[in-house]
Amino acid sequence: MSTKPRLFFIGVGNMGNPMAANLIQAGYPVTVFDVTRSKADNLLQLGAQWADTLAQGAAAADVVMASLPGPAQVREVMLGEGGVLAAMRPGTCVIDTSTSAVDLVRELVAVGHSLQVDFLEAPVTNAVDFAVLGRLSIFVGGDVACFEKHRPIFDVVGEKIFHVGAPGNGATIKLLTNLLWFVSAAAIGEGLMLGAKAGVPLETVWEAIKSSAGNSWVAQHDVPSIFAGHYDPSFSLALCCKDLGLIHDIAASQGVNLPMAGAAQSLFQQAKQTYGEQAAELHVVRLIEEQAGLLLRPPHGQAL
Repeated sequence: MSTKPRLFFIGVGNMGNPMAANLIQAGYPVTVFDVTRSKADNLLQLGAQWADTLAQGAAAADVVMASLPGPAQVREVMLGEGGVLAAMRPGTCVIDTSTSAVDLVRELVAVGHSLQVDFLEAPVTNAVDFAVLGRLSIFVGGDVACFEKHRPIFDVVGEKIFHVGAPGNGATIKLLTNLLWFVSAAAIGEGLMLGAKAGVPLETVWEAIKSSAGNSWVAQHDVPSIFAGHYDPSFSLALCCKDLGLIHDIAASQGVNLPMAGAAQSLFQQAKQTYGEQAAELHVVRLIEEQAGLLLRPPHGQAL
């Protein structure tokens, strides 16, 4: 019989699914729940159990983990009718890997404390392919002792794990890294387009960018999605705009003006209005392509 803590994993979509799979394969007893049961089919085949309700899964768990789209879903799952926190036993723990709001994290820590349930925020980054490999970067905010107790769980799903201090700091770190991602995503198409219009082969432009001071995660990781024309369907424009709104909220609470964030937010909102909420995140580059009349497809682009 396993001596590992019993896990209840809520939300097994693009990011949650590979995290849960890695935990199952590491020998953890895992029960899962998602609003779309078919998303858990592969996990059930790996040996996971299914919970019919949130409360059922939470009541039997030592650790509840969640990977949800945003603060609204986190609030409903944790505090809504039949929600998780009220069903958990004293001495258990929540590890929320969602990208959430600072104020909500602090509220959930306080509610958990009143119920003798620990709450760690642990937003993750590095995209789906790194989730599959168990190489996520994780930003943990909350009680240090609780973090150290559950460090083996983090070591299964992550490679670079940071304890960043008080509750809310995890959300702040995750969102500031997303800010840099979104600004880079909004700009990469401009650089590629300048090279393409000059007649330089796009693969050469890309290699030059990666070998320069202009290099970035977007340059390394996302340009192939532009060249392929699918614009990275693993992350939607709706999620980009949600996160940019949360970034705006943090800046407002700190009294900080973020002009680059404002410019990126405007472009992503324009892309969402043009292509729809579920369109892939790099459709922000598609705006540039349509304005220029040229698709960024190697070797020299394709005329629209």
